[in-house]
Amino acid sequence: MGSIAQSAMRLWRNAERSRATLPIMASVCLACIGSAMLTTAVSFHLGKPGVDPDIVQIVLTAYPVGFLIGCLMTRPLVARYGHERTFLLILTTALLSALGFVFTDFMPGWFCFRLLGGMSMASMFVVCESWINLYAEQHNRGAMFSIYMLTTAIAVLLGQILVALVGPQSPHLFLVATATVLLAFTPNFAGLRWPTLPPVPAEPAPAPGAKTDRRLGPLALFRLAPVTVVAIFQAGITNMNIFVLTPLYGTQIGLSAAATVWLVTTISIAGMLAQTPVGWLSDRFDRRLMLLAQGLVSVTACAAIAWVGTLSVPLLFVLFFLYGATALTIYPVAMAFGASQLHSRHMVAASGTLLLLYSIGNVATPGVAAGLMAHLGPPAMFLLLGGGAALVTLAACYNLLRRPVTAPVMQSAEERV
Repeated sequence: MGSIAQSAMRLWRNAERSRATLPIMASVCLACIGSAMLTTAVSFHLGKPGVDPDIVQIVLTAYPVGFLIGCLMTRPLVARYGHERTFLLILTTALLSALGFVFTDFMPGWFCFRLLGGMSMASMFVVCESWINLYAEQHNRGAMFSIYMLTTAIAVLLGQILVALVGPQSPHLFLVATATVLLAFTPNFAGLRWPTLPPVPAEPAPAPGAKTDRRLGPLALFRLAPVTVVAIFQAGITNMNIFVLTPLYGTQIGLSAAATVWLVTTISIAGMLAQTPVGWLSDRFDRRLMLLAQGLVSVTACAAIAWVGTLSVPLLFVLFFLYGATALTIYPVAMAFGASQLHSRHMVAASGTLLLLYSIGNVATPGVAAGLMAHLGPPAMFLLLGGGAALVTLAACYNLLRRPVTAPVMQSAEERV
């Protein structure tokens, strides 16, 4: 009876915690919808005849550059203002950058607006992910991260639906996107405050002569959780290339435009449907084993797509669904495992570093994948994606086989940059 009562109490507490995060998730969803609409609207506008291709490239580069900057600048803001006030500051910046598109089509201004938009979204992700890591407990962190990932995925989908409803060429598209970002303030205007975080132990006083800035860099994170660092970088590779290059892949293997669109949609739906069950499983099994299984299935799916995917269109859709359900759910499991290895005072710094690795994977690899496809053919796209999944598999094996990280070793690793 005691175990039943404890289980019931845990379920009730988890439900209460999930309910308390609804205002935050609503704000994130609305802000992401506005960002997705702006991305599509800017692309449509830049695709009009008469726009200089060099200008197009410069404006499109502004968002990933801003994203990288946002990963680096968020930690001091959270340290000074806290998560909730930093989030409101970020939303304000996102709103102002969206509003700029309404009033001018001056291209240098658009570069600045996209730069601010990328900074805002990166900072928002760092704030939310570090807050979830601090608020969640070990037994429900995977589920909470899966809800967060599902929220952002639904937001991107809703953003594209809104673009279609308003009209890609509508002069009101930027205004609707701005209004959507403005709605993200609604929970705050309604007086819904963020739940109180558990107290974070104070930073210990530094020893004489020691470095005072304990920024948690990639090497320190790799010492603590190798599979998390590798998996986050792999997620950046996957989430960018699979959506950017799948249309090119579909065209090159002879699929119709409609079939290619459905192929991309299949991946999105697979990732969305798998988020919740994968998060639930990651809270009940060793997350290293989960990442090992996800890596193995992803490698197998990539090999099958490259080898036999073109033999049958229905088979190709099945394999893409399998790949999307595994590869697109690696990120939340890796983040949850990494958080379980860290001291709470390092959550914000770690989230920023991991998101920076993710964005580097986003920015650095599409050109590589496109080059492989040009020289080796369409299936070469899955050499890159399968290689990333293979690295996750190897890192998970290493994490499982190495000795557990003890407290002194963990503290030493955290202090290294």
